[in-house]
Amino acid sequence: MLSQLRSVAKFPSSVNTLFVNCMHPKYSHTDGFLYPCFCYVNSHLFSKSCLCSVEPDNLTDVLEFLLLGFSDDPERQPLTFSLFLSMYVVTMLGNLLIILAVSSDSHLHTPMYVFLSTLSVADIGFTSTTVPKVILDIQTHNRVTSHAGCLIQLSFFNLFGCLDSVLLTVMAYDRFVAICYPLYYPVIMNPRLCRLLILVSFLISLLDSQLQCLIVSQLTFCTNVEIPHFFCDPPQLLKLSCNDTSTNKIFMYFIGGIFGGIPVSGILFSYTRILSSVLRVPSTGGKYKALSTCGSHLSVVCLFYGTGLGVYLGSTVSHSPRKDAVASVMYAVVAPMLNPFIYSLRNRDIKRALQRLLNRTA
Repeated sequence: MLSQLRSVAKFPSSVNTLFVNCMHPKYSHTDGFLYPCFCYVNSHLFSKSCLCSVEPDNLTDVLEFLLLGFSDDPERQPLTFSLFLSMYVVTMLGNLLIILAVSSDSHLHTPMYVFLSTLSVADIGFTSTTVPKVILDIQTHNRVTSHAGCLIQLSFFNLFGCLDSVLLTVMAYDRFVAICYPLYYPVIMNPRLCRLLILVSFLISLLDSQLQCLIVSQLTFCTNVEIPHFFCDPPQLLKLSCNDTSTNKIFMYFIGGIFGGIPVSGILFSYTRILSSVLRVPSTGGKYKALSTCGSHLSVVCLFYGTGLGVYLGSTVSHSPRKDAVASVMYAVVAPMLNPFIYSLRNRDIKRALQRLLNRTA
């Protein structure tokens, strides 16, 4: 038996390798079934991997992922379908109205509103990478996605998610310049710099997306995989991978620390300087006027990072993938849906532009 396993694994006989049966529940997948594979531990290299009945590398072309979603109960499917469809329609209409209002009103052709319309584009893309797939899966009763489809979804999800984060940082910088250096604002935030900031935000997000996709593309799987989520979530894929993912996890956390930590640090720095500048204003009315221009942006920042951080902390405590999937709806679906309402309800210029836009179409 040992010689057969060595021939399957293509290891030389000189390598001292200990084979352990993977039928132990530790090595089973989330569907409760145990698959015919063996784990080996190289006594010299202290490395662990998994040997399947077929080569894992040859499975990536035909590998399929089953997205388990929220519930297998058929009676709950119509409710889930209606909920996701309504949230997606509201998200699309709200963000499209913001884009149309900014583009059609010359009074809103300022850096703050240009960044806002770009944020609406990112929110549309962020929601569209996951919600239409959920709606289609429920309607067709088919929750299977290919390996390539999973990587594509993951790439766009990280692209627009990171773009949201970086744009919020750019908008914080815009508010910092407007409040701390109001006289120099038109000079500093010129159209050329605005276009450059948007381009750099997109390039940074693209780099983050491709690095995350590269990490996941290196993973191998023994069998078709069940993902207890409504989209291809990288942490879930790392847990279900056949090979050792310790290096991948370190690399992924490192990338997340850079592309997530730097924007958060930029936002905190901007608002620290803004608060310091506002406190030096002698009149109460002046303080309120200065802070009122930041209210909408600060609300969106708290909603985006608050829900994302809540999901991350909740996953470390609950250890329930289904609960993590439900919590992920907050930052992946609810936050992009609420952003247009936060800006339109708290901003008089947006209200007036929307009113003029509706009057034209009426």
